[in-house]
Amino acid sequence: MVLPRAIVPPYLLARIAASDHPRFTHAADAAQRTLLAPRSYRPRTRLTLSIDGDTLVAEATPAPDRTVSDAQGRTRLPGVTVRREDDPPVADTAVNEAFDGLGTTFDLFSQAYGRNSIDDAGMPLRATVHYGRDYDNAFWNGSRMVFGDGDGEIFAGFTGSLSVVAHELTHGVTEHAAGLVYRGQSGALNESLSDVFGALTEQHARDQTADEASWLIGAGVFTAAVEGDALRSLRAPGTAYDDDVLGRDPQPAHMRDFVVTEDDDGGVHINSGIPNHAFYLVASALGGRAWERAGLIWYRTLTGGSLAHEADFAAFAEATLATAAAEYGEHAEETAAVRTAWTAVGVLKDDPTPRA
Repeated sequence: MVLPRAIVPPYLLARIAASDHPRFTHAADAAQRTLLAPRSYRPRTRLTLSIDGDTLVAEATPAPDRTVSDAQGRTRLPGVTVRREDDPPVADTAVNEAFDGLGTTFDLFSQAYGRNSIDDAGMPLRATVHYGRDYDNAFWNGSRMVFGDGDGEIFAGFTGSLSVVAHELTHGVTEHAAGLVYRGQSGALNESLSDVFGALTEQHARDQTADEASWLIGAGVFTAAVEGDALRSLRAPGTAYDDDVLGRDPQPAHMRDFVVTEDDDGGVHINSGIPNHAFYLVASALGGRAWERAGLIWYRTLTGGSLAHEADFAAFAEATLATAAAEYGEHAEETAAVRTAWTAVGVLKDDPTPRA
């Protein structure tokens, strides 16, 4: 059974639920309900026409097959279908944001890596909005994206954050490509891969370089009452928020600060800061559009078939090194950037041996 993967970690919801802050009494109730709420192929193509001399050329490329449903405040899935692939926008902003987010994520994987949807075989993209009452999360349940509306005091909603949509859909890619066990370091890698491709989807949509990007996950999900920019930061793990009610972002950026805990499936949302930062360092060192080289290395490592289901950080680091060397060469700047990044976050040891 595939367990749901949610964007807001349980430790953050538990902290809100336990709060007695007078400004956030509704948010505390909403967080408690969120913690208790249940979570539980027709390929399409784009047809492109062009003229080659006197010949009309038709080229078919993968296209998304999207359906968005409305749970209408209930916690039963899928809800009522409100927009399908060929339908025009509707009056409900959350429906349109979810629909667009699914398509934009599809485009990143298709255009940058040649992947045809989550399973690389044209899997339909399904989403449900307005899940539960004041539900403070968004999650992937193994077959669809599910979005809550937030409580309005701490969380403003989740459909408007492209990095959230792409994060959750990437859990599906990881399930199909590598099946990383959702616990401990392999679980943190699972979370990190979702953050990486969540950030890359946003950058790809905006045509941003690594220097221009915010490297934030979940920017916009907090209301103005919260002291924080987002749920996580790849550029600077541990700095995404620092709030009286939420506390301080607990993510480490280095192995010396690795958090040993039984909570959160062994700290999957916390320790993912370490591989997150390694990817940011690679992308920053290489510059340009991060999905083109750094992202390609991570994608091919994820989908290459060499990762064990329980791969730890070190195993993933070595796999990215092997991918970089195979793609660009043992002595290429891409391979050097990968090694330097994993060493900088303490996953790999410094190698004093000169390389010929």
